[in-house]
This record gives sequence, structure tokens and C-alpha cells, in this order.
Amino acid sequence: MHEFIIIKDIVLILLVSIPVIIIFNRIQLPSIVGFLIAGMILGPYGFQVITSLDEIEIMAEIGIILLLFSIGLELSLKELLSIKKILLIGGGLQVLLTIIISTVIIYLIGLSAKEAVFLGMLISVSSTAIVLKLLADKGELDSPHGKISLGILIFQDLAVVPLFMFVDLLGTPDEISAMDVILRLLTAFGAVAVILIVAKYLAPPLLYRLAKLRMKEIFTVGIILIILGTAYLTFSLGLSFALGAFIAGLIFSESEYSYQIVADILPLRDAFNSIFFVSVGLLLNVAFVLEYPLYVVLSALGVLVLKALIIISIVMFLKYPARVAVLAGIGLAQIGEFSFILAEHGMSLNIISSDYSNIFISSTIITMILTPALTRLAPILADKSAKIELVKKREQKVETLVDHVIIAGFGLNGKNLAHVLRVTGTKYIVIEINPDTVKEETAKGENIIYGDISNAEVLLNAHIRTAKMMVIAISDPASSRRALKLAKELNPNIRVIVRTRFMRETDDLITIGADLVIPEEFETSIQIFRKVLEQYHIPLNVIMQQVNLLRGESYKYLRSDDSGTKVFDNIDEILSARLTDTFYIRNDSVYAGKSIGEINLRQKTDATIIAIVRAGTTISTPSAQDIIKPNDTIVITGTHQAVDKAFELLSGKE
Repeated sequence: MHEFIIIKDIVLILLVSIPVIIIFNRIQLPSIVGFLIAGMILGPYGFQVITSLDEIEIMAEIGIILLLFSIGLELSLKELLSIKKILLIGGGLQVLLTIIISTVIIYLIGLSAKEAVFLGMLISVSSTAIVLKLLADKGELDSPHGKISLGILIFQDLAVVPLFMFVDLLGTPDEISAMDVILRLLTAFGAVAVILIVAKYLAPPLLYRLAKLRMKEIFTVGIILIILGTAYLTFSLGLSFALGAFIAGLIFSESEYSYQIVADILPLRDAFNSIFFVSVGLLLNVAFVLEYPLYVVLSALGVLVLKALIIISIVMFLKYPARVAVLAGIGLAQIGEFSFILAEHGMSLNIISSDYSNIFISSTIITMILTPALTRLAPILADKSAKIELVKKREQKVETLVDHVIIAGFGLNGKNLAHVLRVTGTKYIVIEINPDTVKEETAKGENIIYGDISNAEVLLNAHIRTAKMMVIAISDPASSRRALKLAKELNPNIRVIVRTRFMRETDDLITIGADLVIPEEFETSIQIFRKVLEQYHIPLNVIMQQVNLLRGESYKYLRSDDSGTKVFDNIDEILSARLTDTFYIRNDSVYAGKSIGEINLRQKTDATIIAIVRAGTTISTPSAQDIIKPNDTIVITGTHQAVDKAFELLSGKE
């Protein structure tokens, strides 16, 4: 029965997961911390409820694969290319500087050069699973610090191959040549490029074939096969499972089937993620920590401070504000799960002793446990750093503006708004945090300045005191709230419109002082609702009345459970009544050139043609002999069912 112990362990983990999620949600702490602590209690160094780690690690790896796949689904290749500077320069500098500085410090402490280099490599890697989970839960993946974190994490995953090879060099220097390392690197990264290209062209037809079978089980099984298959393919090339899953997610993100894929994978991802975080807690040797608490705690704190400072410096070097740099630095300060694999590999090559390995593992888990708490503290530290940051003035002075619009964020919404304001001659100024965007748009003549909208100096530089309106169109909920509060303090009369992704953020923003909140998820539902009513030929003024009602007072009807009778009052009566609608006759219509009598619309559909609009002239009460010509607009009356039949007939769907 020994082979079935894994089932018992999984049952225990899932059993513990339920109360952990409930308890930590109620005390408003991330459930990740609870899972880590649960692992410590249940593990071989705790109450020894779970002692078999190998099988649990396999399940945990599946959790990481599904997590990275779902993150890839939320992005696209185009979005990934948009952060290539962060990925290559930011990620490259982070890994390189962390290894160099850590190596020097550890060597000065008294370890050998080989041990110092090896530990430096382990410290350079952050936890992809923890960071992305925290960002996703807080809705900050699209925020500036979220994109920076993602770019650096992706580079770390790509750095897996060279790190593994350098570990081999440290352990067996005579068996691997520099040329061998270069060839293996080129092979691995070349293979990733091939996977991306092949998957881009093979995935769409493959998904279409799976969907065409119209069997939910086959579609779900096929998706899981592709995810695990891509992950295993990258692993066989010397890269990580997680990187392959992320690539699969990127490919599927541009597919029309992405929403169904998310629905199928999300429950599996959440279940396996709990196993992963518990599995990390299982590794902590509590007895060792209690025996050498000073070494473990100092090592953990040293790593957190060192990595945070390095990342903050790199992000500010890339010309991002101090606040964004602090959020990214603190978020990425822990050591990652992949370091466990590297550590085991190094121990097998006798690069590091068991004592140093225990200190490393204990410190790593402590940094992971502290990460959720630190990310909660990060905004406070970030705000303080923003206040003491020396704001650099632009070389060209911003022209004095009065009654203008301040556009915070120059994404798609910001660009569209700027275009409309420019065409209508309305004065505006854009505030953007991405230095590359500012440089590019400034060259085009755009009235844009660089800065963090949650910084008072930046808002003053945009003449907030004389502005008439401010539109916050960024994907950073925390920054939006701070900017809104600050804008109202600096100019109590300014009207502020805030775009947000989720409805749950609306009440908070209104309380702070937003004049209008536009949540994307409910705007989508309103557009769907409008299109449905149009298909039933509900009069336009009635549709607009319902739309205005739903949008009124920041969507209070959509946020209320007892809104049904007010919102859709009298719709039944409208549907049962007769209506009038119009139909445009195209040049290629089969009815162009035929008389009303030949079309015989009333006999076939019970709808009646009551007028013809031709070249701006209306022909009222046409006779059966009147000819329908190309480019005519005919006016039809009848019941909803009759008008629908008439439209189908005139569209050539008789």
C-alpha cells in the first residue's frame, strides 16, 4: 500500500487548504502564507503527517505549470514584446548584479570562491509562482511594477539553462568546455524560438479541430495535453517546465478559444497551486532554524534587503519613478522555488556542504513566507520614497494650461481620448510613467510629460490647480486611488473620471471622490445587453434609456441584487407591440429592381412596406407597382416576429 501514500498526502493537503483559505481571507492575508505554514506543520520536520516529498513535488510542479500557463493566457506576444527592454536589460542586470554582489559578500564572510559563486546564483532567482500569484490576486499584473516584475521573472526562467551549466562547470570543471556550454545555450534558445513559431501556426487549426468535435471532454483533455506537452518539450531541451507552459499560454492568448480554456484550467490551477505552496513549507527544517536562528534570520533578511536594493536601483536606472521601483524591488526580493532544484544539483556535485544547504533552504522559505506581508507594506514604503524623491524638471517648460484635461496613462484608452481632444481643439496634457513611451510620443509632438500620477509634484507640473477634468486610464488600482485622492486635494473642483477593470473597485473610488467610474467588465456587459435588445428591434430611445439607467450613479443597479424590476420595466409590453424599422437595399440584393408586389413581403412575412427613402426623398404609402432600387432604404412595420422574418427574407435567407 506504500505506493498509495501520495493519495493520502494530497487528501490531507486539500483538507487543510479549505480552512486555510477561509481563515486567511477573513483576516485579509494571502492564503499563500497559510499554505506555507501548513506545510511546516504537516511536514517531516513538523508533526510528520506527510513524509513522502518526491510525489508531492511532482504535483507541485504541475501547479507551477498551470499557473504560468494561465499567466501567459492573460498576455500576448505583442504585450511581451512591449516589455522587451525590461525583460532583457532589467532582467539581465538583475541576475548578473545579484550574482556578482552576492558572491563578493559571501566570499568576504569566509566561504570559498566556488561556494560563494554557487550561492550567488541561487540568490539571483525569485519566486515566479508567489510573485505572479500575488500580483494576479491584487489585479496588478498590468500595472507598471507588475510588468517590470513579469519581465524580470521571465528572464530568470530563461536564465535556467546557463545557470545549470555554470553549476556543472563549478562541480566538474574538466568535463565541460566553454564551446560545449555555448552550443548547448544556442541549441536551447534556438529550440524555444522554433517552438514559438511552430506553435503559432499549428495551435489555431489544432484548437479549431478540437472545438469542432463539440465534445467538452476532448477539448479539455486536448488543452491539458498541449500544456504538459509543451512544458515537457522545453524541459527536455534543458529549460524549465514553467517556461514551456508560459509559451503555450502566450500562443493560446491570441486564440478565440482563450476564455473557454481559462474556464477549464482555472479550477485545476487553484487546486494544484495549494499543493505547490504546501510542498515548499514541507522543506523547512524547524529544528535547524531553532538551533541556528541567528544565521537563518540574518541570511533571510540580508537576501531580502540586498535583492530589493539591487532591483530598485535597476528600475530607477531604467528611468521609472522611485515608487514603482520600490514596489518591484520588494516584490521580487525573495528567493525562488527553482533555487531548490539548483541547490540539490549543487549538493550532488559536492559544491556546498549540508550545513550551508540547510541555512540556504531555511532562509529561502522564510523569504517566501515574508513576501506577502512585505508586499502589503510595500505601498507605504513606496509612498514615502515618492515623497522624498527629487523630481527632475523637464528641459522644456510645460506651457501654462487652463480648463484643460489631464490624461493619466497613454495606453489605448488614453491615446483614443487624446486623439478626440486634439481633433476638437480641447487643450490637454498626458502624464505617462513609461519613459520609452514619453520619448517616442514627445518626438511626435505629443503634449506629454513623464511622471508618476500619484506624485503631487508631477500633478502640479501638469497644472492640476487650473485643470477642468482628469481622466485616470491606467491599470494600477493602487495608483489610481492615490492619484484621485491627491487630485481632489490639490483641486477640489476638478472632475475626475476613473477607468478600472473590475466592478469591485467602484465603491472605493466613489468614496474617495471619483465623479465617474467606468469599470470595463460592466461596460462589456452593457454592450452585450444593448446588442441583444437591438436584435429584438427595441426602439433606440428605449435602449438608450436602459443604458443610461444602468450607468446611472456608477452602475448601482448592476451592483444591486434587487434591481431587476426597475431596469427592465415595460420591456414585455414593448416586445408584444408593433414596431417600425428600416432596411437598406444593397447593390447586390436579389430584390433590387423588383416591385413591391413581386417581393410580396406582406404575404410571406406579415410585415408591410410603408415608405421608401430614395436619394433623400421619401415615397410614402408606395403601391405594389413601385420598384425597389439599389441604395433605397425601405421602412417596414409589423410585429417583432414579422419584422425579423422580413429582414431574413430581404437579406437573402428566405
